[in-house]
Amino acid sequence: MTMIDTGYETAAAAEPEERDVPTASAPETLSIAAALTGALDDALAADDRVVVYGEDVGPLGGVFRVTDGLAAKWGPQRVWDSPLAESGIVGTAIGMAMAGMRPVVEMQFDAFSYPALEQVFSHVAKMRNRTRGRVELPLVIRIPYGGGIGGVEHHSDSSEAYWAHTPGLTVLTPSNAHDAYHQLRHAIDSQDPVIVFEPKRRYWTRGEVRRDEPGTDWNRARVLREGDDVVLLSYGPTVEVALRAAELGAEEGLSVEVIDLRSLSPFDDETVSASVRKCSRAAVIHEAAQFGGYGAEVAARVMQRNFHWLDAPVLRVTGFDIPYPSPKLEEFYLPTAERVLAALDTWEW
Repeated sequence: MTMIDTGYETAAAAEPEERDVPTASAPETLSIAAALTGALDDALAADDRVVVYGEDVGPLGGVFRVTDGLAAKWGPQRVWDSPLAESGIVGTAIGMAMAGMRPVVEMQFDAFSYPALEQVFSHVAKMRNRTRGRVELPLVIRIPYGGGIGGVEHHSDSSEAYWAHTPGLTVLTPSNAHDAYHQLRHAIDSQDPVIVFEPKRRYWTRGEVRRDEPGTDWNRARVLREGDDVVLLSYGPTVEVALRAAELGAEEGLSVEVIDLRSLSPFDDETVSASVRKCSRAAVIHEAAQFGGYGAEVAARVMQRNFHWLDAPVLRVTGFDIPYPSPKLEEFYLPTAERVLAALDTWEW
Protein backbone atom coordinates (compact mmCIF):
# COMPACT_ATOMS: atom_id res chain seq x y z
CA MET A 1 0.00 0.00 0.00
CA THR A 2 1.30 3.43 -0.87
CA MET A 3 1.88 5.66 2.12
CA ILE A 4 -0.01 8.93 2.00
CA ASP A 5 1.71 12.13 3.02
CA THR A 6 -1.11 13.80 4.94
CA GLY A 7 0.85 17.00 5.44
CA TYR A 8 1.13 16.81 9.22
CA GLU A 9 4.86 17.30 9.00
CA THR A 10 4.18 20.85 7.88
CA ALA A 11 2.11 23.12 10.08
CA ALA A 12 -1.18 24.51 8.87
CA ALA A 13 -0.75 27.55 6.66
CA ALA A 14 -2.37 30.68 7.99
CA GLU A 15 -3.45 32.15 4.67
CA PRO A 16 -5.26 30.71 1.64
CA GLU A 17 -2.90 29.74 -1.15
CA GLU A 18 -3.14 29.78 -4.88
CA ARG A 19 -5.08 26.64 -5.63
CA ASP A 20 -5.30 24.34 -8.59
CA VAL A 21 -8.37 22.14 -8.73
CA PRO A 22 -7.22 18.55 -9.37
CA THR A 23 -7.88 17.51 -12.94
CA ALA A 24 -5.88 14.30 -13.22
CA SER A 25 -5.53 11.04 -11.32
CA ALA A 26 -1.80 11.50 -10.63
CA PRO A 27 -0.73 12.19 -7.02
CA GLU A 28 -1.13 15.86 -6.19
CA THR A 29 -0.28 18.09 -3.27
CA LEU A 30 -3.46 19.95 -2.40
CA SER A 31 -5.02 21.87 0.43
CA ILE A 32 -8.04 20.35 2.12
CA ALA A 33 -10.21 23.00 0.45
CA ALA A 34 -8.86 22.13 -3.00
CA ALA A 35 -9.28 18.41 -2.33
CA LEU A 36 -12.93 19.00 -1.48
CA THR A 37 -13.34 21.05 -4.65
CA GLY A 38 -11.84 18.19 -6.62
CA ALA A 39 -14.16 15.67 -4.99
CA LEU A 40 -17.21 17.75 -5.89
CA ASP A 41 -15.96 18.31 -9.42
CA ASP A 42 -15.28 14.62 -9.97
CA ALA A 43 -18.64 13.64 -8.51
CA LEU A 44 -20.45 16.11 -10.79
CA ALA A 45 -18.61 14.59 -13.75
CA ALA A 46 -19.28 11.00 -12.70
CA ASP A 47 -23.00 11.24 -12.03
CA ASP A 48 -25.45 13.72 -13.55
CA ARG A 49 -27.78 13.19 -10.58
CA VAL A 50 -25.32 15.11 -8.36
CA VAL A 51 -26.21 18.74 -7.67
CA VAL A 52 -24.45 21.22 -5.37
CA TYR A 53 -26.10 24.18 -3.70
CA GLY A 54 -26.13 26.36 -0.61
CA GLU A 55 -25.56 29.94 0.46
CA ASP A 56 -23.00 31.65 -1.82
CA VAL A 57 -21.72 28.37 -3.29
CA GLY A 58 -22.51 29.51 -6.84
CA PRO A 59 -20.56 32.33 -8.59
CA LEU A 60 -18.77 33.33 -5.35
CA GLY A 61 -17.54 29.78 -4.80
CA GLY A 62 -18.46 29.64 -1.11
CA VAL A 63 -17.06 31.72 1.73
CA PHE A 64 -14.15 29.28 1.98
CA ARG A 65 -13.97 28.86 -1.83
CA VAL A 66 -14.60 25.11 -1.65
CA THR A 67 -17.01 25.38 -4.61
CA ASP A 68 -14.79 27.84 -6.49
CA GLY A 69 -15.24 27.51 -10.25
CA LEU A 70 -17.91 24.80 -10.12
CA ALA A 71 -20.85 27.04 -11.06
CA ALA A 72 -18.98 28.38 -14.09
CA LYS A 73 -18.02 24.87 -15.20
CA TRP A 74 -21.29 23.03 -14.55
CA GLY A 75 -23.85 25.79 -14.89
CA PRO A 76 -26.80 26.88 -12.75
CA GLN A 77 -28.67 23.60 -13.24
CA ARG A 78 -25.98 21.68 -11.32
CA VAL A 79 -24.46 24.29 -8.96
CA TRP A 80 -26.44 27.21 -7.60
CA ASP A 81 -26.98 29.68 -4.78
CA SER A 82 -29.82 28.99 -2.38
CA PRO A 83 -31.85 31.46 -0.34
CA LEU A 84 -30.59 32.16 3.19
CA ALA A 85 -32.82 29.45 4.67
CA GLU A 86 -31.04 26.37 6.00
CA SER A 87 -34.26 24.52 6.78
CA GLY A 88 -35.30 25.05 3.17
CA ILE A 89 -31.90 23.92 1.88
CA VAL A 90 -32.17 20.58 3.68
CA GLY A 91 -35.89 20.26 3.06
CA THR A 92 -35.45 20.59 -0.70
CA ALA A 93 -32.51 18.17 -0.56
CA ILE A 94 -34.80 15.59 1.04
CA GLY A 95 -37.28 15.97 -1.78
CA MET A 96 -34.62 15.75 -4.47
CA ALA A 97 -33.03 12.68 -2.88
CA MET A 98 -36.43 10.98 -2.69
CA ALA A 99 -36.85 11.73 -6.40
CA GLY A 100 -33.53 10.10 -7.29
CA MET A 101 -31.12 13.04 -7.22
CA ARG A 102 -27.91 13.19 -5.15
CA PRO A 103 -27.88 16.66 -3.59
CA VAL A 104 -24.76 17.97 -1.83
CA VAL A 105 -25.62 20.98 0.30
CA GLU A 106 -23.43 23.32 2.30
CA MET A 107 -24.22 24.89 5.65
CA GLN A 108 -22.13 28.04 5.38
CA PHE A 109 -20.99 27.91 9.01
CA ASP A 110 -21.51 25.27 11.70
CA ALA A 111 -24.06 27.12 13.79
CA PHE A 112 -25.98 28.20 10.69
CA SER A 113 -27.09 24.57 10.44
CA TYR A 114 -29.28 24.74 13.56
CA PRO A 115 -32.43 25.94 11.73
CA ALA A 116 -32.12 22.79 9.59
CA LEU A 117 -31.96 20.38 12.49
CA GLU A 118 -35.71 19.77 12.58
CA GLN A 119 -35.52 18.53 8.99
CA VAL A 120 -32.47 16.44 9.84
CA PHE A 121 -33.72 14.88 13.06
CA SER A 122 -37.29 14.30 11.91
CA HIS A 123 -36.81 13.29 8.29
CA VAL A 124 -33.22 12.91 7.03
CA ALA A 125 -32.22 10.50 9.77
CA LYS A 126 -35.50 8.56 9.86
CA MET A 127 -36.66 8.19 6.27
CA ARG A 128 -35.13 4.78 5.56
CA ASN A 129 -36.36 3.32 8.85
CA ARG A 130 -39.77 5.00 8.52
CA THR A 131 -40.32 3.41 5.12
CA ARG A 132 -38.80 0.04 6.09
CA GLY A 133 -35.99 0.60 3.63
CA ARG A 134 -38.16 1.47 0.65
CA VAL A 135 -37.03 5.11 0.49
CA GLU A 136 -33.33 5.96 0.48
CA LEU A 137 -31.94 9.44 1.02
CA PRO A 138 -28.59 9.75 -0.79
CA LEU A 139 -27.76 13.28 0.31
CA VAL A 140 -24.71 14.97 1.79
CA ILE A 141 -24.60 17.90 4.20
CA ARG A 142 -21.21 19.66 4.34
CA ILE A 143 -20.53 21.71 7.47
CA PRO A 144 -17.42 23.87 8.01
CA TYR A 145 -16.88 23.70 11.78
CA GLY A 146 -14.65 24.58 14.69
CA GLY A 147 -12.72 27.66 15.74
CA GLY A 148 -9.29 29.09 15.12
CA ILE A 149 -10.19 31.56 12.35
CA GLY A 150 -11.15 34.57 14.46
CA GLY A 151 -14.86 34.11 13.87
CA VAL A 152 -17.60 35.11 16.27
CA GLU A 153 -19.68 32.64 18.25
CA HIS A 154 -22.03 31.20 15.60
CA HIS A 155 -19.13 30.91 13.13
CA SER A 156 -16.95 28.71 15.35
CA ASP A 157 -19.16 26.07 16.93
CA SER A 158 -18.32 22.38 17.10
CA SER A 159 -21.75 20.81 16.99
CA GLU A 160 -20.74 17.30 15.93
CA ALA A 161 -22.22 15.70 19.07
CA TYR A 162 -25.77 16.66 18.04
CA TRP A 163 -25.39 14.90 14.72
CA ALA A 164 -23.38 11.89 15.92
CA HIS A 165 -26.04 11.33 18.60
CA THR A 166 -28.72 10.92 15.95
CA PRO A 167 -29.26 7.34 14.69
CA GLY A 168 -29.56 7.16 10.93
CA LEU A 169 -26.73 9.55 10.15
CA THR A 170 -23.16 8.81 9.16
CA VAL A 171 -20.85 11.55 10.47
CA LEU A 172 -17.36 11.96 9.02
CA THR A 173 -14.65 14.54 9.60
CA PRO A 174 -11.40 14.61 7.61
CA SER A 175 -8.22 16.08 9.03
CA ASN A 176 -6.12 16.03 5.85
CA ALA A 177 -6.51 16.53 2.12
CA HIS A 178 -6.45 12.85 1.17
CA ASP A 179 -9.26 11.98 3.56
CA ALA A 180 -11.18 15.10 2.54
CA TYR A 181 -11.26 13.96 -1.06
CA HIS A 182 -12.12 10.32 -0.43
CA GLN A 183 -14.55 10.80 2.43
CA LEU A 184 -16.56 13.30 0.41
CA ARG A 185 -16.58 11.02 -2.63
CA HIS A 186 -17.75 8.15 -0.44
CA ALA A 187 -20.43 10.35 1.09
CA ILE A 188 -21.78 11.34 -2.32
CA ASP A 189 -21.82 7.71 -3.48
CA SER A 190 -23.62 6.53 -0.35
CA GLN A 191 -27.27 5.52 -0.53
CA ASP A 192 -27.85 7.05 2.91
CA PRO A 193 -27.39 10.55 4.36
CA VAL A 194 -23.84 11.50 5.30
CA ILE A 195 -22.72 14.56 7.25
CA VAL A 196 -19.21 15.80 6.50
CA PHE A 197 -17.74 18.12 9.11
CA GLU A 198 -14.90 20.13 7.58
CA PRO A 199 -12.38 21.67 10.04
CA LYS A 200 -12.26 25.19 8.69
CA ARG A 201 -8.96 26.18 10.25
CA ARG A 202 -7.38 23.22 8.42
CA TYR A 203 -8.80 24.19 5.00
CA TRP A 204 -5.45 25.52 3.80
CA THR A 205 -3.30 22.67 5.11
CA ARG A 206 -1.71 20.85 2.21
CA GLY A 207 -1.07 17.16 1.77
CA GLU A 208 -0.81 14.49 -0.85
CA VAL A 209 -3.97 13.27 -2.53
CA ARG A 210 -4.07 10.04 -4.52
CA ARG A 211 -7.52 9.93 -5.98
CA ASP A 212 -7.20 6.32 -7.14
CA GLU A 213 -6.05 5.04 -3.73
CA PRO A 214 -8.54 5.61 -0.92
CA GLY A 215 -6.20 4.00 1.63
CA THR A 216 -7.75 3.28 5.02
CA ASP A 217 -11.45 2.49 4.86
CA TRP A 218 -13.56 5.63 5.16
CA ASN A 219 -15.12 4.51 8.45
CA ARG A 220 -12.00 3.26 10.20
CA ALA A 221 -9.78 5.21 12.59
CA ARG A 222 -6.13 5.59 11.67
CA VAL A 223 -3.06 5.38 13.92
CA LEU A 224 -0.96 8.36 12.87
CA ARG A 225 1.82 7.95 15.41
CA GLU A 226 2.70 4.91 17.48
CA GLY A 227 3.51 5.06 21.18
CA ASP A 228 3.34 2.99 24.36
CA ASP A 229 2.47 5.25 27.32
CA VAL A 230 -0.80 6.93 26.31
CA VAL A 231 -3.07 7.19 23.27
CA LEU A 232 -4.59 10.52 22.24
CA LEU A 233 -7.94 10.20 20.45
CA SER A 234 -8.48 13.14 18.13
CA TYR A 235 -10.39 14.13 15.02
CA GLY A 236 -10.69 17.01 12.58
CA PRO A 237 -8.98 20.15 13.92
CA THR A 238 -7.56 18.48 17.04
CA VAL A 239 -5.46 15.92 15.17
CA GLU A 240 -2.76 18.52 14.71
CA VAL A 241 -2.99 19.38 18.43
CA ALA A 242 -2.54 15.73 19.37
CA LEU A 243 0.47 15.31 17.12
CA ARG A 244 2.07 18.44 18.55
CA ALA A 245 1.44 17.15 22.07
CA ALA A 246 3.08 13.87 21.10
CA GLU A 247 6.16 15.73 19.88
CA LEU A 248 6.41 17.79 23.07
CA GLY A 249 5.77 14.72 25.19
CA ALA A 250 8.59 12.85 23.48
CA GLU A 251 10.97 15.61 24.56
CA GLU A 252 10.00 14.71 28.14
CA GLY A 253 10.37 10.98 27.59
CA LEU A 254 6.67 10.27 27.08
CA SER A 255 5.73 7.82 24.32
CA VAL A 256 2.42 9.05 22.87
CA GLU A 257 0.24 7.27 20.34
CA VAL A 258 -2.09 9.41 18.21
CA ILE A 259 -5.29 8.24 16.54
CA ASP A 260 -7.35 10.17 14.01
CA LEU A 261 -10.91 8.88 14.53
CA ARG A 262 -12.04 10.09 11.05
CA SER A 263 -15.55 8.65 11.41
CA LEU A 264 -17.50 9.89 14.44
CA SER A 265 -20.48 7.66 13.64
CA PRO A 266 -19.99 4.77 13.12
CA PHE A 267 -17.20 4.55 15.69
CA ASP A 268 -14.19 2.27 15.14
CA ASP A 269 -14.06 0.41 18.46
CA GLU A 270 -11.59 -2.16 17.14
CA THR A 271 -8.77 0.23 16.27
CA VAL A 272 -9.29 2.38 19.36
CA SER A 273 -9.48 -0.56 21.75
CA ALA A 274 -6.30 -2.09 20.35
CA SER A 275 -4.38 1.11 21.12
CA VAL A 276 -5.99 1.56 24.53
CA ARG A 277 -5.09 -1.99 25.56
CA LYS A 278 -1.51 -1.43 24.43
CA CYS A 279 -1.04 1.94 26.17
CA SER A 280 -3.41 1.49 29.17
CA ARG A 281 -4.10 5.23 29.25
CA ALA A 282 -6.20 7.36 26.91
CA ALA A 283 -7.36 10.94 26.45
CA VAL A 284 -9.84 12.33 23.93
CA ILE A 285 -9.49 15.84 22.53
CA HIS A 286 -12.16 18.05 20.97
CA GLU A 287 -13.02 21.73 20.66
CA ALA A 288 -16.65 21.54 21.76
CA ALA A 289 -17.67 22.10 25.36
CA GLN A 290 -17.01 19.13 27.62
CA PHE A 291 -20.41 18.58 29.29
CA GLY A 292 -22.41 16.17 27.16
CA GLY A 293 -19.84 16.39 24.40
CA TYR A 294 -18.65 13.76 21.95
CA GLY A 295 -15.73 12.98 24.24
CA ALA A 296 -18.13 11.75 26.92
CA GLU A 297 -19.36 9.01 24.58
CA VAL A 298 -15.82 8.11 23.56
CA ALA A 299 -14.66 7.92 27.17
CA ALA A 300 -17.62 5.73 28.13
CA ARG A 301 -17.10 3.34 25.22
CA VAL A 302 -13.38 3.07 25.90
CA MET A 303 -13.87 2.36 29.59
CA GLN A 304 -16.73 -0.13 29.10
CA ARG A 305 -14.77 -2.16 26.56
CA ASN A 306 -11.29 -1.87 28.07
CA PHE A 307 -11.77 -1.35 31.81
CA HIS A 308 -9.41 -4.14 32.90
CA TRP A 309 -6.62 -2.83 30.65
CA LEU A 310 -6.77 0.77 31.93
CA ASP A 311 -4.37 2.15 34.52
CA ALA A 312 -6.22 5.47 34.85
CA PRO A 313 -9.57 7.10 33.96
CA VAL A 314 -9.96 8.31 30.39
CA LEU A 315 -9.36 12.06 30.23
CA ARG A 316 -11.14 14.67 28.15
CA VAL A 317 -9.29 17.78 26.94
CA THR A 318 -11.92 20.06 25.43
CA GLY A 319 -13.31 23.52 25.08
CA PHE A 320 -14.86 25.04 28.17
CA ASP A 321 -18.54 24.83 29.15
CA ILE A 322 -19.34 28.29 27.84
CA PRO A 323 -20.62 29.72 24.55
CA TYR A 324 -17.79 30.13 22.06
CA PRO A 325 -15.83 33.25 23.08
CA SER A 326 -14.94 36.35 21.09
CA PRO A 327 -12.02 36.09 18.64
CA LYS A 328 -9.62 37.78 21.07
CA LEU A 329 -10.22 35.05 23.64
CA GLU A 330 -10.46 31.90 21.51
CA GLU A 331 -6.78 31.08 22.02
CA PHE A 332 -7.63 30.47 25.70
CA TYR A 333 -10.66 28.35 24.83
CA LEU A 334 -9.25 25.97 22.26
CA PRO A 335 -7.33 22.86 23.40
CA THR A 336 -3.60 23.17 22.88
CA ALA A 337 -0.72 20.73 23.08
CA GLU A 338 0.32 22.32 26.36
CA ARG A 339 -3.17 21.79 27.83
CA VAL A 340 -3.09 18.18 26.71
CA LEU A 341 0.24 17.55 28.44
CA ALA A 342 -0.94 19.37 31.56
CA ALA A 343 -3.98 17.09 31.65
CA LEU A 344 -1.80 13.99 31.33
CA ASP A 345 0.22 15.24 34.30
CA THR A 346 -2.88 14.96 36.50
CA TRP A 347 -2.59 11.17 36.38
CA GLU A 348 -0.49 9.29 38.90
CA TRP A 349 2.05 7.55 36.69
